[in-house]
Amino acid sequence: MPDTKPILVLNGPNLNLLGTREPEIYGRDTLGDIQARCAAHAKTLGLKIDFRQSNHEGELVDWIQGARKSASGIVINAAGLTHTSVTLLDALTAAELPVVEVHLSNIYRRESFRHHSYISAAATGVICGFGPRGYLLALEAMADLVKPARKGARR
Repeated sequence: MPDTKPILVLNGPNLNLLGTREPEIYGRDTLGDIQARCAAHAKTLGLKIDFRQSNHEGELVDWIQGARKSASGIVINAAGLTHTSVTLLDALTAAELPVVEVHLSNIYRRESFRHHSYISAAATGVICGFGPRGYLLALEAMADLVKPARKGARR
């Protein structure tokens, strides 16, 4: 829909290294590959996306705070900040938007410190372990979450 606010798709630290960093865990797709697939899939869902990556927690917080007025929802792969950042949790909670948390790997099959996510407390749902397809699944979920807002109904 032309007048719909975009879905903010945020990517945290080190995700700019996808395709070369630990491909046995994260795969060979680059973040650019994932962005292109997300843009194409969003179009089929009638969504617009704003796809971003930062290695800096404060920049992610600034983007989340801005999303409150400029986005209809947030898809976030906070990467390592998932397990450490109360600040991101607070920003996501304050944004008062639907949030879908995404992880390329299954964080519950990895080191025990990765089993806890601060982000999950603000998320409507969590998708992990499906590689890059997780982003597409998140966009499908987000399309359903924002659909009532498009029709003027309450979320």
